[in-house]
Amino acid sequence: MDKDQDLVRLERDARGVATLALNRPDRHNALSAPLVGALTAALERLAGDDALRVIVLTGAGRSFCAGADIGEMRAAADASQDDNEADARRLATLLHRLDTFPRPTVARVQGNAFGGALGLIAACDVAVGLDTAVLSLSEVRLGIAPAMISPYVLRAIGPRQARRLCLTGERLDAATAARIGLLHEAVPAERLDAAVATVVTNLLQGAPGAQARIKRLLADVAGRDEAAEQELAQSTARWIAQMRAAPEGREGLSAFLEKRPARWVRG
Repeated sequence: MDKDQDLVRLERDARGVATLALNRPDRHNALSAPLVGALTAALERLAGDDALRVIVLTGAGRSFCAGADIGEMRAAADASQDDNEADARRLATLLHRLDTFPRPTVARVQGNAFGGALGLIAACDVAVGLDTAVLSLSEVRLGIAPAMISPYVLRAIGPRQARRLCLTGERLDAATAARIGLLHEAVPAERLDAAVATVVTNLLQGAPGAQARIKRLLADVAGRDEAAEQELAQSTARWIAQMRAAPEGREGLSAFLEKRPARWVRG
């Protein structure tokens, strides 16, 4: 299953709608380095396809995405600062590719989403989720920060909601995620595909060139500069690299793996 070519499943229909499915269901689609690389490569290939109209991003199995791969996080605690930053930049690159993709993107959140998964959701143009899905910016409970995903989450839900959720790591139900803007809709399982199909149908009514320009226009209006975006990506990579190797990061990961409360939890 962990062969690179198997990590992202691509399906495409005659309308030019491509569905990209994270394909590590046995690991809840955790964002391993090979998976991040495979998804980035798929987006880069599709970006140059003039016949493409819409991308739908989803996950195989019961979970949308569990966030960071725990095995790789364990190794990161002992890795060098440079290696940690290089690993973090891979996710930053993926999020940037998804955020700036020249065609509309739709997140089909068919299950739970934690940590880095919320960056994928927030970087998509539209997000529709299962009403039983649970979502969380869980990094703080591992002694680290949602560094690379923070720009995208902040844009989706605003600074006030982001402060609460990044600091508490609390779990959200899908209805709450929709209320604060992380999801656009939360629907029952029997309506999920129909809801996504409605969004896709509406997107297909728009002119593709205009849609690409609208995405760039909105970024410009929001004051997002490419050079500043790249510097922000580098900065967030340094943040997470430092925190992974810090005492709290090591303790948080150990506590998670040992299924015990971290030392900073009292009572």
